[in-house]
Amino acid sequence: MSKTLEGRIALVTGASRGIGRASALALAGAGAHVILVARTVGGLEEADDEIQKLGGTATLVPMNLRDGEAIDRLGASIFERWGRLDALLGNAGVLGQLTPLAHLEPKTFQEVMEVNVTANWRLIRSLDPLLRLSDAGRVLFVTSGAARKHTAFWGAYAVSKAALESLALTYAAECEGSKVKVNLFNPGPVRTAMRKKAMPGEDPNSLPAPENLAPHIVEMLSPSYDRNETVINFRS
Repeated sequence: MSKTLEGRIALVTGASRGIGRASALALAGAGAHVILVARTVGGLEEADDEIQKLGGTATLVPMNLRDGEAIDRLGASIFERWGRLDALLGNAGVLGQLTPLAHLEPKTFQEVMEVNVTANWRLIRSLDPLLRLSDAGRVLFVTSGAARKHTAFWGAYAVSKAALESLALTYAAECEGSKVKVNLFNPGPVRTAMRKKAMPGEDPNSLPAPENLAPHIVEMLSPSYDRNETVINFRS
């Protein structure tokens, strides 16, 4: 693999499995040092093992993204160690429960909003100064078609993704004129644990694997990708 990201520092949330893990491996394969953020220590260690096999390097950060103060500390630690951040992939997300809005438990709605929206705002708040210290800061948030479909029973997830899109595009507008570019990536149906939970009767082999998406994500987090304020819809 071409080392197009040699020497660059990239952070990936939800890096222990699915799209996050596949993207982290691809970023490392392209030469980036990858900061892996996820709740599951075992999953992070497995991803790190694969990165080492590729000849890459990673820093493991076991963390619950609902802990805003931990996100603040992460930003400070990155500044102390590297003095900048070149790429951020905001991938982590939770589905919540597929149920009528009137039946949603408040704690479920709160968790979905905290992980899918608030955590990404906290990441922006903590990491924006570091991204602006890069010669070409790149930010990519993973969204979903659910944000615009308004499908019955998908309320919590759909609302959170719609809010995430507004958050990301507002941040993109605020980065106009700077070296930071902010975009959204809609992967469509992908062979992930979240998709299996949402569509238990679906044949997973009929869907693209996360590894199919990873090269596109690497491209969008590369210095050469100069677009801003766009939503990219992936189709295999």
